[in-house]
Amino acid sequence: MRGYHFAMSDRRLRILCLALGLMVFGPLAPCGPFEPYLPTGLGGGERARAQGLPELGEAAQAALSPQLERKVGESIMREYRRDPDFIDDPEVSAYVNLVGRRLASVSADAGREFEFFVVREPTINAFAMPGGFIGVHSGLLLASQSEGELAGVLAHEVSHVTQRHIARQIDQGQKMQWAAIAGMVAGILAARSNPQAAQAAIMTAQAGAIQSQLNYSRDFEREADRVGFTLMAAAGFDPAGMPAFFDRLQRAYRLSESNAPAYLRTHPLTGERLSDMQARVAATEYRQRPDSIEFQLVRARLRSEVDLPAEAVALFQRQLGEGRYMTVASARYGLALAYLRADDPKAAATALGLARQEAGPHPMFDTLEARIDAARGNRAGASERLAQTLRTWGRRDYLIHEYAAALQAEGRHREAIVELDALVRLRPREAAAFGMLARSHAALGHLAWQHRAQGEFYALSGSLSDAIQQLQFAQRANDGDFYLMSEVDTRLRELRSLDAEERAARRN
Repeated sequence: MRGYHFAMSDRRLRILCLALGLMVFGPLAPCGPFEPYLPTGLGGGERARAQGLPELGEAAQAALSPQLERKVGESIMREYRRDPDFIDDPEVSAYVNLVGRRLASVSADAGREFEFFVVREPTINAFAMPGGFIGVHSGLLLASQSEGELAGVLAHEVSHVTQRHIARQIDQGQKMQWAAIAGMVAGILAARSNPQAAQAAIMTAQAGAIQSQLNYSRDFEREADRVGFTLMAAAGFDPAGMPAFFDRLQRAYRLSESNAPAYLRTHPLTGERLSDMQARVAATEYRQRPDSIEFQLVRARLRSEVDLPAEAVALFQRQLGEGRYMTVASARYGLALAYLRADDPKAAATALGLARQEAGPHPMFDTLEARIDAARGNRAGASERLAQTLRTWGRRDYLIHEYAAALQAEGRHREAIVELDALVRLRPREAAAFGMLARSHAALGHLAWQHRAQGEFYALSGSLSDAIQQLQFAQRANDGDFYLMSEVDTRLRELRSLDAEERAARRN
């Protein structure tokens, strides 16, 4: 991860690779063999005993409480949001969270708070972090050939969280203070961009310690796949997507085996793992589950941003000309996005109209049409179109973002504040919404409110020192009411405490 400042010793990185390496699914992830199939009717405790795993809530609870896990995860996320490859696209984020939360809602830990996010990386990867934060590489979305394949990977990662694998792995190794854990977790995530560093650290570890930790982690991988398979079926996704994805990944690894990192070569994807998933699919009643249109549109959206605008236009034109697409509507939607990036709103409108003819109405078509209206100078038309979309499709998060932005473009800041206030009450971790709030309050001269919102934007974006400064500005403003100032004082104390903890972690 570029731009990170966690000081990581070889010893800390080695411990973290051993303790948390299997929380990463993808090119750097070791995957151990599966044990014989266990009946799905076993209860959680029985399954744990049958697999030689500790029951949930025992050792894991002692090692790292759910509250502490969340605190660790939030600390890492503050750093992650500073990464220029963090994708802060409301429509992409809304889709990934829709799929992920649908899976989490049918888990045994349905009350846990989850947050799913996307990173602009071409590799096929996803990873679970402490506290219910799950990252997805854009390469995974683009490589998934069905929504079931994407759901299979997310179900695997959700299961790592609900089964408390991070806490259990830490308990298996050694007790650590939360700040040290946060620094080390960030280090292993950074190692995805520098596999040589992770490989060197692993190769210097003692062989006995490595084998002990890997055996434990292989159990976690088996458990995550099995629990994830159950989540997929319960959430209404096609369980066949899981073995289909593993099969393609296994074949890709075979082709690149000579270039794979040593860690991966010693723990390859195995036939046993794939056979276990295929056996489960064979025992499940077949039901056709078509992909959602959002799956196809989000993939087209990501693909339209990969290359230069002219290259993206040529890519979708070539796909349409050769018939190489999953759906013609998504290919035309991607072409419309590429045309808009290339500053050709007229061509974008034509391509979008053809996409509508193929797929019918959809709110993502409406948001793109509103952007095309704005690019043509019709700002009033853009905001009116989005107001109608909200009435038709309901108050989806990304629609509120788009509508508020359109209102701001027209100078209708009071109305934008009403929309954004409602959004941040429902989604208090929406950094972009707080940034928009700050702009509208600034436009209206609301200094205390501006600095309060800007401070929260910085806090959620990983810059605690800037957040603290903004809240100090809010304290000195003379236009805030009693309730706002009490909120500012409370938040300032919280952020100062967090900043002190993280500074101490970096020093250590």
